[in-house]
Amino acid sequence: MMMTVLAHISDSLTTAINGVVRKNMRLVSLAKTLIIITNFSFLITNLCACSTIDDDLSNCHNAELDYELRLVTNMTTELKTELQTELSTQADLQMAAALQSYLKVIFTDFAHDVDLSFYDTQGDSVRLQHDQHVMNANQASYTLNLPMRQYQHLAVANVVENPVVSLANDKYCHTAYLRQTVVNDTINCHTTGVFTARQPMEVLEGIDQTFDVKLYIANCAATFVVDTVGTGLRDLKVYTTGFATGFNIADSTYTYSADASPIVRTKQVNSGGDNSLLSFCSVTFPSPEEPMTRMVIDTDDPFISPDAADALWEIHVYATTVLGNVTETKLFVKKPLRAGQLKIIKAKASVDGSMKLEGNTVGVNIQTNWNHGGDYNHEL
Repeated sequence: MMMTVLAHISDSLTTAINGVVRKNMRLVSLAKTLIIITNFSFLITNLCACSTIDDDLSNCHNAELDYELRLVTNMTTELKTELQTELSTQADLQMAAALQSYLKVIFTDFAHDVDLSFYDTQGDSVRLQHDQHVMNANQASYTLNLPMRQYQHLAVANVVENPVVSLANDKYCHTAYLRQTVVNDTINCHTTGVFTARQPMEVLEGIDQTFDVKLYIANCAATFVVDTVGTGLRDLKVYTTGFATGFNIADSTYTYSADASPIVRTKQVNSGGDNSLLSFCSVTFPSPEEPMTRMVIDTDDPFISPDAADALWEIHVYATTVLGNVTETKLFVKKPLRAGQLKIIKAKASVDGSMKLEGNTVGVNIQTNWNHGGDYNHEL
């Protein structure tokens, strides 16, 4: 049977807040998660009598299906709420505008590409039909052939132009996975907001049907904003870590490394205004909802902070002073960073390169004259 698909992306922006279960092999939690939703609406009429994938469709009546794609995002509220709360001075406002411009491709109301898979619900859950489309517009139409039967439908959007995230092992439903490109334990920031959906579908004969499929954003953003006025710092590099390594689409679960999470190289966002206010943005998968089990080695090193054991994710800052010394500051964040969420953490730099900030949700560990020979290479 033929399926006529009409895709339309709405320009309206709203906020959707739902309880979402995020779990992995070590973590099961229920969280209030800010989400970006895409609604797929299917209207099925005049269905034919062919019920298996191998049936001869030549004598079937055509089915007419309306496939309407609409993105409803929380971009306006999420960005403005966080930016207005954390950034208030004139320099802050310039930085807020720059961050909003940079992050609009993450918290977006636009789908560049869509990948649609329809899987068998029996046996090894093999894919029965696969369609890929580059929309690159606010609306598009195309045609699919979809015989009547039960399916598990998975959809992914905005991965084609994201060099960091790719769709892998998607021949079978239970192995479909979003993975990240890791080089020397380090990854770049995600460059697009990545969306996924899962929905059981049973196409029946002689019944008008409507399927609503919600597409959730799978990544998030953290931004470190630092005031360097009067410090004379020669260089500043910022990384984040503690986030998920990948995402299993079929059961909406994130995977986390039992040893060390990938180190995310942040992207510096320039405001075009006061050069003393710097911003470093990290776009990646979410953090855990509760502390992971960590091995803590007994040591007399005064720079080993007990906050590290309770941290959900971390920011590592490497500041080069006017004397050429490198100071390492580790910020241990105790609140989760969830899918679809933006978090801004502000700090004031000192002449010695250390970072000072307020708030009981962030622990700080500072090491002056830091020697990177005993840690990962922050030049990667």
